[in-house]
Amino acid sequence: MNWDDAFANAPHIPGGSEYPARWAAKAAAFRALVPPVVLEYGSHPRERVDLFRPEGEPRGLVVFVHGGFWRAFDQGDWSHLAAGALARGWAVALPGYVLAPEARIAAIGQGIARAVRLAAGAVAGPVRLAGHSAGGQLVLRQVSAGGLLGTMGERVERVVSISGVHDLRPLLRTGMNADLRLDLGEARAESPALMEPPEGVGVRLWVGAAERPEFLRQSRLLAMIWEGLGAAPRLTEEAERHHFDVIEGLERAGSPLTEAVCG
Repeated sequence: MNWDDAFANAPHIPGGSEYPARWAAKAAAFRALVPPVVLEYGSHPRERVDLFRPEGEPRGLVVFVHGGFWRAFDQGDWSHLAAGALARGWAVALPGYVLAPEARIAAIGQGIARAVRLAAGAVAGPVRLAGHSAGGQLVLRQVSAGGLLGTMGERVERVVSISGVHDLRPLLRTGMNADLRLDLGEARAESPALMEPPEGVGVRLWVGAAERPEFLRQSRLLAMIWEGLGAAPRLTEEAERHHFDVIEGLERAGSPLTEAVCG
């Protein structure tokens, strides 16, 4: 099994290398129309949260955590993905985080917990968490048994992992582990698929039906394991969507993906 290829997306998507520039342009255009409030949850330049507020009192808070295999991007590349939830009356927080190899995955998860607590302190009401790819692992890590949010976690109603990485152990066999610096102990400790599911939190798993087989397997794996532990995660495999365009539904208030997060 070639695990580097199993997790590679851009080579298997037509025009895959063009997506990051497209995302950045959309995000910049959105921020020009809807400037965020920037909150600081730590001293590192990446420990920032972009908070977008709707007109009027928010219905609650949606937190979206970006992907990039814990090694790439920042919150400013994804501002446009706040549009759907914002139009439905939710405040939306997009945290940045310190990237690997400067930070290990466990430390990144702890940073996201600080970011969520800070944003939730600024917005009243229920909290919904969503994350894409590595972000899927990071949001599920917040609420799995022994999660990182403490008592603030009681406000979390729903978590949506979009094309998430739920079992980190295969990453030990990839070249990217030179940056991630995972060992078997950390891979086990940070894998939602090896944790107990949360109680009282709705879990949605969303993945593109046209994604790489490993990303389909990762979502199906978590769904089966957590169902066997008494949870009821809902798995959606969205037709004709791949790893890079599966998140586009978050731009639209009426999309099925935005409904999964905000409905």
